[in-house]
Amino acid sequence: MIDDGNSEDYTQIRRRGRAVSDDVWIKAFLNRAAHGTLATADNNRPFLNFLTFFYDENENSIYFHTAGKGQTRINIENNPKVCFGIAEIGRFYPGETAMEFSNEYSSVMVYGHAEIIADRHQAGEALQKLLDKYFPHLRPGRDYRAITDRETAITSVYRLKIEQWIGKENSQPDDKPGAFSFEDMNKPAPEDK
Repeated sequence: MIDDGNSEDYTQIRRRGRAVSDDVWIKAFLNRAAHGTLATADNNRPFLNFLTFFYDENENSIYFHTAGKGQTRINIENNPKVCFGIAEIGRFYPGETAMEFSNEYSSVMVYGHAEIIADRHQAGEALQKLLDKYFPHLRPGRDYRAITDRETAITSVYRLKIEQWIGKENSQPDDKPGAFSFEDMNKPAPEDK
């Protein structure tokens, strides 16, 4: 997806058969993902931040927060161009040659500009939406104290305005020979009896 036609297109994938450009699939993935990785850069030095977020489909934006001061804020103030990624890993499966070994995955890469939300009321609303995503069974005023002005004053809340995105997926049939989950490989082996 490209909104203005003036940006470089970062949505080209070498293995085109794995590209997912279906907006419905991408939006559903953004809505269900538990966490993401934000890439920023300042003075040609990249920086990653692993964070929780929520996707606002009506605004086609991603919201997240960090501490009031830090490298993410410095980078975004100096260069608002960012990349944001989410991924899930599936089963691993062996092959007959080393080049045929692979794994299942789904991912989305988002490109856009991030901005700091200066209005404390808007920042508080975004923080509440984050809480609602991760703690939907809890309510402010009932289960915890509502967000205060002091909290929004010491927190940086951001809106990432999405300009481009692309999904990528590699899946295999359920009966793929030798397929296994990474978690299963790391379980202790049962003791011989």
